[in-house]
Amino acid sequence: MKAITLSEEGVIQKEEARLRNLVSDVLARAKTQGATAAEVVFAINQGFSVTARMGDVEQVEFNRDKSIDITVFMGKRSGSASTTDISDKALEDTVTAACHIAKYTDEDPYSGLADSEFLATQFPDLDMYHDWAITPQEAGEMAVKCEAAGMGADKRITNSDGVDVYTSQAVFAYGNSHGFIGGFPTTRHGVSCVLVAEDKEGDKERDYDYTCSRVAVDLTNYEEVGKRAAERTVARLEAQPIKTQKAPIIFEAPIAASLLKCFLSAISGGSQYRKSSFLLDHLGKSVFPDHINITENPFVKRAFGSSSFDSDGVACSQKHFIKDGVLESYMLSTYSARKLGLKPTGNAGGVHNLEITHTNDSLSDLLKKMGTGFLVTELMGNGVSIVTGDYSHGASGFWVENGIIQYPVAGVSIAANLRDMFANIVCVGGDIDTRRNILSGSILLEEMTIAGV
Repeated sequence: MKAITLSEEGVIQKEEARLRNLVSDVLARAKTQGATAAEVVFAINQGFSVTARMGDVEQVEFNRDKSIDITVFMGKRSGSASTTDISDKALEDTVTAACHIAKYTDEDPYSGLADSEFLATQFPDLDMYHDWAITPQEAGEMAVKCEAAGMGADKRITNSDGVDVYTSQAVFAYGNSHGFIGGFPTTRHGVSCVLVAEDKEGDKERDYDYTCSRVAVDLTNYEEVGKRAAERTVARLEAQPIKTQKAPIIFEAPIAASLLKCFLSAISGGSQYRKSSFLLDHLGKSVFPDHINITENPFVKRAFGSSSFDSDGVACSQKHFIKDGVLESYMLSTYSARKLGLKPTGNAGGVHNLEITHTNDSLSDLLKKMGTGFLVTELMGNGVSIVTGDYSHGASGFWVENGIIQYPVAGVSIAANLRDMFANIVCVGGDIDTRRNILSGSILLEEMTIAGV
């Protein structure tokens, strides 16, 4: 079967141009129907995924999706509608629906498009689109080999929850009635493997590994993914209890981003104007130790969070959220900025490549610095209050003594207040996880409460 690529069909440039034309067309329709302003998002995504389990390809799934989201403003009233049909009649009906909704909503003095002075005017090439010329048959063979490498890595690996190999390509365009239209194509490829191990007592554990990238040649070798999944799974067997105590904690790099997500939630414009953040009115105040900087860099080529503009069309920029431990900026959309009487920060829709100060320490180096404590590799449940900062999660991982992992731990919970957790970061390792838009190494905290036996 032939590999599927947008560029092969010659449609990347054509689709991007077509989307821009459709955006312009919809904006004109909105004006004709009486809208004082409008914005449109149009996206197309296509690709396929192949799943293999226990040596056989179980599923091949193709997708080609498109959507158009329309928001119109009638003064300070707004209405939104969406469709997957881009025929003339469907577009006209969708605009009509959005306008109808807008006529019956309450006025909101903070609604409306971003002011034109904040819109992006520079669109650097961020190198986000790279085809992967792989066929579904080749992807299936890769998935089977990945699983075989994991199953063969240790005799205690007894089952598989499957291997997925996927490739996706997308192109989108955003425009508004200020005359702004921007868009770009992207790709995302990946391999993931989930395995099950069983010990001599019949107890089972599950773990996984994965790799993903904009560029297929940057993916970790698929057999290595299987072997790492096996290693992580087997390491969880024969977990032991630990006593309730206070001890140093390391958040392993793949879950360290969850800690930074809590920070972002607390400094988001929505949390600030709703007065529902433990970091309310903290601009200019110390939040982290003075050796910590947290920055945003939207212009990293091929990164998952890269963009020259946010979902309001506002220009993204390199900036500090935290500088020398001090909060320098909130994370603001156009709407939340107006509510707070501030300028938008280019973060409507989220953060773009968040980076935290790190050392060159490996995870092994961090374990030695910690000495005795708990290495957390998995979190369960959702026990975080952004309002108070109270933090509590079920956790599993490994108990460490004298800088050396002693045994796996499961069935405990960890708790503290985020304010204290942020202030007590000892250091961040150099084992940066680049598989998402929040880039962090493993994080060593001075102390948390561990609820065990």
